[in-house]
Amino acid sequence: MSLIVQKFGGTSVGSVDRIEQVAAKVAKFRDAGHDIVVVVSAMSGETNRLIGLAKEIQEQPTPRELDVLVSTGEQVTIALLCMALHKRGYAAKSYTGAQVSIVTDDSFNKARIKEIDGANIRADLDRGVIVVVAGFQGVDESGNITTLGRGGSDTTGVALAAALKADECQIYTDVDGVYTTDPRVVETARRLDKITFEEMLEMASLGSKVLQIRSVEFAGKYNVPLRVLHSFQDGPGTLITLEDNSAMENPAISGIAFNRDEAKLTIVGVPDTPGVAYQILGPIGDANVEVDVIVQNVAQDNTTDFTFTVHRNDLAKAEAILRDTAKKLGAREVKTDAKICKVSLVGVGMRSHAGIASQMFKTLAEVAINIQMITTSEIKISVVIDEKYMELAVRALHTAFGLDQPAAK
Repeated sequence: MSLIVQKFGGTSVGSVDRIEQVAAKVAKFRDAGHDIVVVVSAMSGETNRLIGLAKEIQEQPTPRELDVLVSTGEQVTIALLCMALHKRGYAAKSYTGAQVSIVTDDSFNKARIKEIDGANIRADLDRGVIVVVAGFQGVDESGNITTLGRGGSDTTGVALAAALKADECQIYTDVDGVYTTDPRVVETARRLDKITFEEMLEMASLGSKVLQIRSVEFAGKYNVPLRVLHSFQDGPGTLITLEDNSAMENPAISGIAFNRDEAKLTIVGVPDTPGVAYQILGPIGDANVEVDVIVQNVAQDNTTDFTFTVHRNDLAKAEAILRDTAKKLGAREVKTDAKICKVSLVGVGMRSHAGIASQMFKTLAEVAINIQMITTSEIKISVVIDEKYMELAVRALHTAFGLDQPAAK
């Protein structure tokens, strides 16, 4: 018998019929002898509907009251799922975040979990009860309802699995696992049997929407085995776990991620003096704009060109700040480009395989794609290219690194 935490997202519980299907799936695991804790999101679209109601009354809703409001979405789902299990003859009990005692800090709308008291859940599990927990929510030390931010139900599931020392945390979604890249872009993309926390974190941060980044960080920190599965199709899914001893034999590249939401800014002809990078990026950071790729080129005339990328939604704000900075520094001009994208190779195998970067650059050259910027980490190489070449680049790299081929057994 294993203790399994299962998390179902909004699309998985988006209707009464789908809740019935989830109940049937949970029942199968219980029949197999497993102890089950289920974490659910609000029904698909419900959180947006509640936020919309709040904004009809208050353009900027009071954070505390907004959390009180949106947390009700998950309460609906836990009650309905328990009813569906009761109908099938199973003992099941619903818990809000406060009833579990998922204690968070007091950052309304984006709280972070501090501790979980799993005593009540363990007592129910010992009695054979299926426990159903509202995701996305907790309570601060003053008893206020808090929410964990968008995608927070994944984090709830992983945090509960860590606190209860579960054997596995299963994340059910509308895909049957983690793929080498987006199958909508590359038809030959393959489902991965296994991927490391490091690789999944890079994939998530680079645009893969399969898992919420915070949940992967949490799982890696507490070594909680994660498995991504399809809500309504049987299959092994993808296991996300620590790098094992066979990692040296792993392929150099596990997957290719891409992000269309990038924009590039360049400040040209800045005096090359100590501290100039801070003078450029300091005001950007103070405005809560996240900077991604950075390149600096020093010219012979003691000036520098400084280029960086931001999320496309932040381009207008960043450009206004940068133009003000350019005047103060006496720069020649500011240039922007909103038609770029980032394509990244990810794989722990890079640590033991040479020549990955050169093969990447050669592949892109062969299909006449110009590289505008490059950034690397120990297990990632990213390039910024013209957005119109993104799909061509992904397909070419997918083939060049052998990701079209079935994984070696």
